[in-house]
Amino acid sequence: MHAGLRHNITGFIDFFHRPFNGIIPAQTFRYLACGGTNTVLSIIIDHLAYNQLFHKHPVHIFGGGHIAAEVAAWLIAFSISFPAGFILSRHVVFPESNLHGRKQLFRYALTTATFLLTTYLLIKVFAYCMPMINQTVRYTTICIITTIFSYISQRRFTFKTVEEDVFVD
Repeated sequence: MHAGLRHNITGFIDFFHRPFNGIIPAQTFRYLACGGTNTVLSIIIDHLAYNQLFHKHPVHIFGGGHIAAEVAAWLIAFSISFPAGFILSRHVVFPESNLHGRKQLFRYALTTATFLLTTYLLIKVFAYCMPMINQTVRYTTICIITTIFSYISQRRFTFKTVEEDVFVD
């Protein structure tokens, strides 16, 4: 990410952090802002894909199979939110991480794969157990649940700062 763009995004977020300075650490606020924006984007894309693109109908795929409209909409939303989330996390939220970019991306993909499985299972469970609740409300609830666990894993695993080994003679 271009340094000027990172600076502008961080400055914009930090401007809104000032009233919460004594309550929420800057990094947590940045995560909430970036993650929240990315999640809202994902929810909007999911809603549009589910309602406008797929018209709430199963999506036919090659070989005569199909996937549920909820899952297809989620896949489209994910294909945009994954790279956006990684870039924002790496450059705005956790810029102090000294892990190599490849390692960060691998760890981000690993934790994301865990949340993909969790999200998929929650989509199926919510659709089966709560069909009377609107799809957008169900998906928003799933996003809140996974966001909490995502922050913890990103801070402590994906973008952690490792101490350099110092050899003392």
